[in-house]
Amino acid sequence: MKIKSQKDFWSGLMFVVVGVGFAWGAQEYSFGSAARPGPAYFPFGLGILLAILGAMVLFKALTIATEDGDPIGRWAFKPLSIVVGSVAVFGWTLPNLGMFIALPLLVLMSSTAGDEFHWRDALINAVVLTVGCWAIFIKGLSLTIPLWPAFMG
Repeated sequence: MKIKSQKDFWSGLMFVVVGVGFAWGAQEYSFGSAARPGPAYFPFGLGILLAILGAMVLFKALTIATEDGDPIGRWAFKPLSIVVGSVAVFGWTLPNLGMFIALPLLVLMSSTAGDEFHWRDALINAVVLTVGCWAIFIKGLSLTIPLWPAFMG
């Protein structure tokens, strides 16, 4: 069978692999029931949905022809490394510096990976996301995420 769209083929394959991985990893937790779902309920369902979506994209890549075969371009290593580095910095700063420093730092660092970086837009995005995360995770779900560095109390 010939691949008719390289971009769709590889993205569909990635969706299938990630979806199956999430569904498989979720089996380590208890499922619960529909009335009282356990910790595996959401990741398992999301993994299955992602795998189905990937299979549909993969099927499209193998059946519907494109003009030039939709080749994959060069890898953008600089933006990829900036985003991966930003997430790694966030992983360290969240427990050590708190959400009010870690999240804006993540947004500002990862925003520099794009070609259309503007400080004003990145700062607005950082404020909106930080306030939204505070409202959802701290106030709404009552999670114990540190807001400030430990030395600030």
